[in-house]
Amino acid sequence: MKKIRKAVFPAAGLGTRFLPATKSQPKEMLPLVDKPMIQYVIEEAKNSGIEHIVIVTGRGKSSIEDHFDISFELEHNLESKGKLDLLQKVRSISDMITVSYVRQKEPLGLGHAILVAKDIIGNEPFAVFLGDDIVDSSVPCMKQMMMIYEEKEASVLALQKVPMSMISSYGVVKAEQISPGLHRIEDLVEKPPIEEAPTDLAIIGRYILGPEIFSILESTPKGSGGEIQLTDGLREYVKTRPIYGLEFEGRRYDTGSKIGYLEATVEFALKDQELGEQFRSYLKRLKL
Repeated sequence: MKKIRKAVFPAAGLGTRFLPATKSQPKEMLPLVDKPMIQYVIEEAKNSGIEHIVIVTGRGKSSIEDHFDISFELEHNLESKGKLDLLQKVRSISDMITVSYVRQKEPLGLGHAILVAKDIIGNEPFAVFLGDDIVDSSVPCMKQMMMIYEEKEASVLALQKVPMSMISSYGVVKAEQISPGLHRIEDLVEKPPIEEAPTDLAIIGRYILGPEIFSILESTPKGSGGEIQLTDGLREYVKTRPIYGLEFEGRRYDTGSKIGYLEATVEFALKDQELGEQFRSYLKRLKL
């Protein structure tokens, strides 16, 4: 069984839900306290044992590349002023993990974004991280999934139960529970109407996939929204290969929505060692 060494991070979306803030900067670079959202996800990848991450970008995303690159001028300035703690923080970003970049020239969906990373991933299993989902957990979400991958030697999807009123916003699975929190997936459907949803188990933005998914995606027709949907590819994949779904342990924030982003900002600020107590006192004074 091959180790999961590489991961794909699709970051070519237009971020329309956060306009006008995302008119000239990537949504992935919006800050949560003092770090851009993408950094939380890359840190999860590193802490899960990922060695190489492939970021799928598009036009106007160069600040992502700059963030994970060496910044000589900034580092020299911090060093000359003796701000060594900040210098270490900055250097740790560029030293964190090996990063490659590939362009998705058109926004043709998640399946297509993964497909354009094919040549870098090669013939080995890999992980996928979606930046809209940030998971706060004692054991990284992807690490939890890797444990299942190592046990079952099969693809794994992160699952979460969501209210049926929201189910049409997600990919949804039909599955058989085989142990607490672990399911064998039988079928998948992308953004079903409430009356057609097979369960309340939604696919969250973490995947472990075999390289066979690439050939399937190459022949997957455009689906919902005129895009190549990963869920449609997985429907074919599961016909010949097992896929498991894990209800992971941890708090998931949907930072792709404004309310989810605000929730994450408040809760991460409250946990911050430097800001937490001051921020908590401030919130109490508001008397909301």
